[in-house]
Amino acid sequence: MDANLLLESYLKELRLPAFLRHYRKFGEDAAQAGLGYDRYLLALAEQESAQRKNNRQVRLIKAAHFPVLKELADFDFACVPSLNKQRVLELAQGAYIRQAEPLLMVGNPGLGKTHLALGLALAACHQDYKVRFYNAAALVNELLQAEDEHRVPKLLNGALRQQLIVLDELGFIPFSTTGAHLIFQFCSALYQRVSLIITTNLRFADWTQVSKDERLTAALLDRLTHKAHILELSDTESYRFRERLQRERHDAAMS
Repeated sequence: MDANLLLESYLKELRLPAFLRHYRKFGEDAAQAGLGYDRYLLALAEQESAQRKNNRQVRLIKAAHFPVLKELADFDFACVPSLNKQRVLELAQGAYIRQAEPLLMVGNPGLGKTHLALGLALAACHQDYKVRFYNAAALVNELLQAEDEHRVPKLLNGALRQQLIVLDELGFIPFSTTGAHLIFQFCSALYQRVSLIITTNLRFADWTQVSKDERLTAALLDRLTHKAHILELSDTESYRFRERLQRERHDAAMS
């Protein structure tokens, strides 16, 4: 058999697609540059490693079910002066995920909490963490359906395989008694095992709006605030409103 065909057969068997795709071109470049075999193999190995890392991150981002992709670099911290930019960037390094610690973002609607949560979660994907994004109300509906179908343990086991879970807009819509108990069960299962990012427009004193059961609310808050990182976004002009004004001004200037 031709040597190149045999090599390509082995590369396919060994699942080295970047080697397969680049070995001829890299070989020509190495020969022209007078590089040794070790440098040639190093270049191929680096390409294979980079491609695998990129593929892995694509899979992680897809599995996270983000509604949109948001980068922290695109967040205008000047619009929310109460927010400590350096602290957010430190959180983006992921230490809280390794420690399975919660991160709570509290503030009125429109201040950019979801953007921050998405940006931090995307940064986690880039660090090879397994991430799952949920709208809190949608998660409760999923839990209610799972309970009807006797699948709650399976759903919780799936959540425990994650390393970071985002619960967006917790408390935006009040839950039924059953829904509140299920979200408590969900958060309790993750406690000190999976990191949580929670965004909410409710001050902690108002969390009884999530559940009318004060004891359940107190127990939930106890778990979520234990070792939690808390970002409070103080009242300011709506971040989304200012973004819209900037876009309108830009469009007007371009027209």
